[in-house]
Amino acid sequence: MAKRNTRASGRFVLRLDPGLHASLRRAAREAGISLNDYCARKLTAPSANLGSFPDAGAAVDKAARIAGERLVGVAGYGSWSRGTLLASSDVDLLIVVDSELALTRQLYRLWDDAPLDWNGHTVEPHFVHLPGSDETVGGLWAEVALDGIVLFESGAQLSSRLVQVRHDIAEGRMVRKTVHGQPYWTKVA
Repeated sequence: MAKRNTRASGRFVLRLDPGLHASLRRAAREAGISLNDYCARKLTAPSANLGSFPDAGAAVDKAARIAGERLVGVAGYGSWSRGTLLASSDVDLLIVVDSELALTRQLYRLWDDAPLDWNGHTVEPHFVHLPGSDETVGGLWAEVALDGIVLFESGAQLSSRLVQVRHDIAEGRMVRKTVHGQPYWTKVA
């Protein structure tokens, strides 16, 4: 029996509704690129896999426009991710950028230039660098590790770091305490 070549060619055929095909072709032409390149870019865009969170796509796209290639990941956390969002709540996003992008007020100004609405709620960005595995993390990282939903990441750096934080919590190296009704996290020696 002859050995079959199992290496993928990189080509595939996709049957589309003619209206969708025409729309994609038009968008590719307007972008000045081939239909194949246009579709490849759309499929690999940061917001390509957010079908279950429709408003998340716009938020991830905005983070990608601001941070560009420096975007490491985006996670939603707080009342939105816990399912306890009130009418007065905002949607908190952890926007992780690589350490070569300075965390300046300019990042927030760029975000604030065109505020985002997430199903009637204001989106509040929190730009951060990914802490190293040997760095002590604060309460923000513990909250995201417990309840956050990773909406986008380049590689698995964000998810991996959140797993490390969850291990620290599970093994008692980080504990949540409360003072005057306000929670905070502390590292246990």
